[in-house]
Amino acid sequence: MSDVREALMVGRGSTGKPVARPLSPHLQVYRLPLTAILSFSHRITGIALSVGTFVLVWWLVAAATSDASYATVSWFLRSPIGYLALFGWSAALWYHFCNGLRHLAWDFGHGFELSQSRASNRMVLIGTALFTVLTWVIGLAAQ
Repeated sequence: MSDVREALMVGRGSTGKPVARPLSPHLQVYRLPLTAILSFSHRITGIALSVGTFVLVWWLVAAATSDASYATVSWFLRSPIGYLALFGWSAALWYHFCNGLRHLAWDFGHGFELSQSRASNRMVLIGTALFTVLTWVIGLAAQ
């Protein structure tokens, strides 16, 4: 037996005789398609957007309470970690938006052909990158 996969390849044929049969799909050898990775990422970005919304609420409460609180939040958001968090949050927002449009098209029955699915994968990733960079170029140019 060369590895754990062989140990797990045990089943019984119609005669009851043991036969070597792979588990399908085995996670060590199965490669997820890009559509599945993007679907999982859609859920992850939804969680990231929820966490980012708490930061947005923190900023709004600080702005409404006092100048000192607002200065503290502004200091954090203008730090390198703050910029990284804001960049990640904006990328998650645009990804979730673009992928949500794809899901909306699917709800109407469009885009299920393999070629259309692969094209929409690329469109979601390109749209996310384009909109995120455009948001930051416009935002930083306004400073």
